[in-house]
Amino acid sequence: MSITYAVSWADAGTLSAISPRNQFINPNSSSSSFGFSACLQGSSILQLDSRLVLCKRRQPLPFVVRSSDHPQNADPPKQYSKREKKPFPVPIVDLRRAARERVKNNKDKPKRPLPPPKNGMLVKSLVPLAYKVYNARIRLINNLHRLMKVVRVNACGWCNEIHVGPYGHPFKSCKGPSASQRKGHHEWTNSVLEDVIVPLEAYHLYDRLGNRIRHDERFTIPRVPALVELCIQGGVEIPEFPTKRRRKPIIRIGKSEFVDADETELPDPEPHIPPEPLLTESPPSEIAPPSSGEETVSLAEETLQAWEEMRGGAKKLMRAYRVRVCGYCPEVHVGPTGHKAQNCGAFKHQQRNGQHGWQSAVLDDLIPPRYVWHVPDVNGPPMQRELRSFYGQAPAVVEICAQAGAEVPEQYRATMRLEVGIPSSVKEAEMVV
Repeated sequence: MSITYAVSWADAGTLSAISPRNQFINPNSSSSSFGFSACLQGSSILQLDSRLVLCKRRQPLPFVVRSSDHPQNADPPKQYSKREKKPFPVPIVDLRRAARERVKNNKDKPKRPLPPPKNGMLVKSLVPLAYKVYNARIRLINNLHRLMKVVRVNACGWCNEIHVGPYGHPFKSCKGPSASQRKGHHEWTNSVLEDVIVPLEAYHLYDRLGNRIRHDERFTIPRVPALVELCIQGGVEIPEFPTKRRRKPIIRIGKSEFVDADETELPDPEPHIPPEPLLTESPPSEIAPPSSGEETVSLAEETLQAWEEMRGGAKKLMRAYRVRVCGYCPEVHVGPTGHKAQNCGAFKHQQRNGQHGWQSAVLDDLIPPRYVWHVPDVNGPPMQRELRSFYGQAPAVVEICAQAGAEVPEQYRATMRLEVGIPSSVKEAEMVV
């Protein structure tokens, strides 16, 4: 008994590699007796010996518009566990290849003078930007203090997870002490500003080109917020944290040795005039919530603008002034090389004698965004544990401003999954393909 299999001409080329050409026959010769001549017009027939395959026609694919710049949904950045090391921003293989190319291109060429800030001088074009970043940070802190009085932010009492909304989320993701006894449930309580903006501190350097901080100096050198230290090295003058400002480039006498140029013949320096006055944080007694809905929306828009200005300006400053981060813990150091303080307590720190594994930092290392779950409708039904895969995430600052009435920027819409429909029930979610 012979069984026939009908395929379209588009599929015949794929099957011809499996079956010899003499198995293809004319559809008008033998298929008319089975009554298949009407449905097999424009098709060829493949005769097989003992296999039954269904008759299929090629169906047109649906028209889908895809955009690589603005995808419909995306996952937030990966959160590495305490046992994992952060990946290098640029792989080691690419760094070594670039170094070999740089040595090869500079061979037999005169050495060029070091550009600022490597020669100890300030990048004058970035001084106004440093002041803008510093003031944007102060505005962000002051505005968040006021917004958190009208937008509820919950914090877990056992772990560092937070949630923006009238009540906490139902997901079992707590990893704090005795989490197994609570079956992963969070115990929500009130939050503070430090839960939203992670307080990352770094050592303040009087001379960014000076000697590295030793382990026995770790308690004698003041620590300041890492972003503030970046602004100070970028040109911001703060009387409480003095820093050395050179007026002549350094004189390099070795690969890692230099001497300061003689500045005695220079005239006395002129008093520093800041491009814009420095703002200060508001005391708790002067913090008042917005008085109306319009003021709340305006304050949320201003807060979101300060957040974007702070991150965008810090990213530009990091291109000129190097920032280092430990690959095992969140320690950040603003300077060309990391410090020597042996205070790393991350995974297997005993093998490194507590020393940090310094590598180049990225923007999220300096300003952690603290991703939280996005609430689709604050006044709607609560979030359901079974629909977790349909909810998006956003930085805590962005989620606070969005719930206060600000318009969400385009770069956060994908991770928040604003274009994804959320089923109204678990039964409806089971029908989603």
